[in-house]
Amino acid sequence: MKLLAIDGNSILNRAFYGIKLLTNKKGEFTNAIFGFMNIYLRNIGDIRPDAVAVAFDLRTPTFRHKAVSYYKANRKGMPPELAEQLPKVKKLLELMGVKVVECEGYEADDVLGTLSKLCSDSGNECYVLTGDRDSLQLIDDKVTVVLATNKENIYYTPEKFNEDYGFEPIKLIDLKALMGDSSDNIPGVAGIGEKTASALIKEYGCIENLYENYEASGLTKGVKAKLAAGAEAAKESKWLATIVRDAPIDNDLSSYIPVTPDTAAVSLMLSELEMFKLLDKLGISATEGTNSASEAKAEEAPVINAAVSELTKDIICRLTECEYLFRNEKLSVRDGSSVYTSENENTIRAFLASDCNKSTDDAKAHYRWAMAHGSELRNLRSDAAICGYLLNTSASDYAVDKLCAEYGTLFYSENGELAELLSLRGLIEKLRSEIAKEGMTDLLEKVEMPLTEVLASMEDTGILIDRKGVEDFGTYLTEMIEETQQMVFDDAGHEFNISSPKQLGTVLFEEMGLPAKKKTKSGYSTNAEVLEELRNYAPIVDNVLKYRQYTKLNSTYVAGLLDKIAPDGRIHTWFRQTETRTGRISSTEPNMQNIPVRTELGAQMRKFFTAAEGKTLIDADYSQIELRVMAHLCGDDNMIEAFNSGEDIHTSTAAQVFDMPLFMVTPEMRSAAKAVNFGIIYGIGAFSLAKDINTSVAKAKKYIADYLAKYPKVDKFMEDTVNNAFRDGYVTTMFGRKRRIPELSSSNKVLQAAGKRIAMNTPVQGTAADLIKIAMINVYNRLKAEKLDAKLILQVHDELIIESDTACAEKCAEILREEMQGVYEMRVPLAVDVHTGHSWYDAKG
Repeated sequence: MKLLAIDGNSILNRAFYGIKLLTNKKGEFTNAIFGFMNIYLRNIGDIRPDAVAVAFDLRTPTFRHKAVSYYKANRKGMPPELAEQLPKVKKLLELMGVKVVECEGYEADDVLGTLSKLCSDSGNECYVLTGDRDSLQLIDDKVTVVLATNKENIYYTPEKFNEDYGFEPIKLIDLKALMGDSSDNIPGVAGIGEKTASALIKEYGCIENLYENYEASGLTKGVKAKLAAGAEAAKESKWLATIVRDAPIDNDLSSYIPVTPDTAAVSLMLSELEMFKLLDKLGISATEGTNSASEAKAEEAPVINAAVSELTKDIICRLTECEYLFRNEKLSVRDGSSVYTSENENTIRAFLASDCNKSTDDAKAHYRWAMAHGSELRNLRSDAAICGYLLNTSASDYAVDKLCAEYGTLFYSENGELAELLSLRGLIEKLRSEIAKEGMTDLLEKVEMPLTEVLASMEDTGILIDRKGVEDFGTYLTEMIEETQQMVFDDAGHEFNISSPKQLGTVLFEEMGLPAKKKTKSGYSTNAEVLEELRNYAPIVDNVLKYRQYTKLNSTYVAGLLDKIAPDGRIHTWFRQTETRTGRISSTEPNMQNIPVRTELGAQMRKFFTAAEGKTLIDADYSQIELRVMAHLCGDDNMIEAFNSGEDIHTSTAAQVFDMPLFMVTPEMRSAAKAVNFGIIYGIGAFSLAKDINTSVAKAKKYIADYLAKYPKVDKFMEDTVNNAFRDGYVTTMFGRKRRIPELSSSNKVLQAAGKRIAMNTPVQGTAADLIKIAMINVYNRLKAEKLDAKLILQVHDELIIESDTACAEKCAEILREEMQGVYEMRVPLAVDVHTGHSWYDAKG
């Protein structure tokens, strides 16, 4: 038999600190559970044990605590956000059929020690999984300690231990007796460190032999004096460090063979915790628990007609409210207890264009199908994924079965490919009910649902790209890469892998002697921030930065874009509506929002995005939208006046902060004010600001203080926002979009500070995101209503682009400006810069 004995507390701690805080929508922390189970499943897969035991400490004192008052007295209590996950991990393991072992008066280490001895004595194998080196003393021919580290597991056998330590595993106790263990508050012998202790154990084997013979040895007087003074401490330390191997636990190894799991209970528990990826790894349906949780629910469920009928135009005319799915060119529609299907293109078009109210789960894809087939999709009331996103922006999966499990509605899993369709009605009703409770019905109906059609149209249309131009740019970059690489080699005096941080660090800091930052286990840091600070020290640094820029442009953007050009010569990026926590739209395949613009060379990429023949690109960009949103939300008179008077806000801020007339503001002052303006929105601190504007922390602190003194309502707004977030657990945008912030309930001050920054920024950034979404909807509808030969084709951050027939470009530019500026009546005007051109580069002005 092969037993896996797991140090529950050690692995749980490693999981908790190794993964950022995660919560479900109720605010329950889940990161430690998620991390623990990932480690558990990985090791189950690697070791393939026959039996498993997970040992945990109890909160009651052990025999060591009772005997020695100082033992582990320095230990801080478990963080509350970890403590609340501990019982859930135990419960989950038990539901999975895994035995949890705790022993009154003993530590988890003693349980592990006892289990390992049971295996050794009976000729069975034992693997001890832990993150604590204390357990290495348990190693023998039958016991392997699997040490979990940040990188990978280390399998410690007797041979591996001897290779690392130079003596047998049981002597680790003697090593600790001499050197002590600060983590457990074991004193050891004062003045004896690890190096000396290790040498003594290698020579004498154990402390008993050492103390019998050290006085007549050749040890120095100093070491002898320390040993003499610490004799009692060494003896007590060894006793404390020795793991007990006869704790009173079940000694029948067969009792640790996992029993049949309660999959329904596991499903219910993990669904409530919103840990659906873990359910997938366990091979358990997310809906198994919710479907079996209540027989009453099943009895109340509507009777579904098992018969599936062919959808006809006559039936379509009678439909008033239905759910539908469209998969692989097959339409499935549910109307009450009846189900209809069709693969006929004309029937599908007629259904999508019909007047009945519809709900589905992938609206954007269906709009695109309708557009591609000369039809339209009308009266789409709800999209399950979008509803799920509004209620929980941090989820990673909005599939129908996962949402049914999360919100406790029935999933008709026994109905095969119709399961999702049959489950939609109850799910949609529940989701819309929850959205109404959260005050987000308008956000759903007036923003997110209409936006699906806009995004579908933008994806369908795409943007023309100059393939030849991109290819030529790639050729140029390749030449520059080769040229710059040779310059780096010349500077270094030899060839090496420039892309290897380790090799680059060796060249810069060891061979060339440049001032290095702190060295880590993996080598010197050579990130962009470090190299920027070294740019003036040697020409090689500037060449390395250029080399990185060229290779990044070539691999990510040139090769990436060429790979994504469709047969029509256009790029059709995918706009993601359910990805970001602030409500912003993201794009993939390719990510258009990452097209570089900060450097002139990077900005050249925009030249390759062009209008078709006879057409023009119209680009409109909100100017300082987040600052204007801040002015509106906080109502600060000075800030509002600055925007309403048409002054440059950064110059105006500089004049306010530095207390001088506008005409005396220098470019340096304006730059500092600009950094403060945008930094305040993101909750910037004095240290970060100082770094951004290259000044002292004291000056940066004064800039922030002066800024908040001149704009007092900004400070008040930020303070109130954070206080409300602490109270409620979430923040909202001006349009009611909610974002939960679990970091605020953390006892960790660093995480809590991050939560405060999120709380400060989200209402502003999220409101700006909502505004641009509404503007997109209005522009799209206006272009359609006025029957102009023009389409909205791209959204990048605060920027919208229309491709228009040149003849109506002026009218389209006017529409773009009007709709973006008039999107919402605010205390300050929304300024929009509009330009036209044949390419995106030209249209940026």
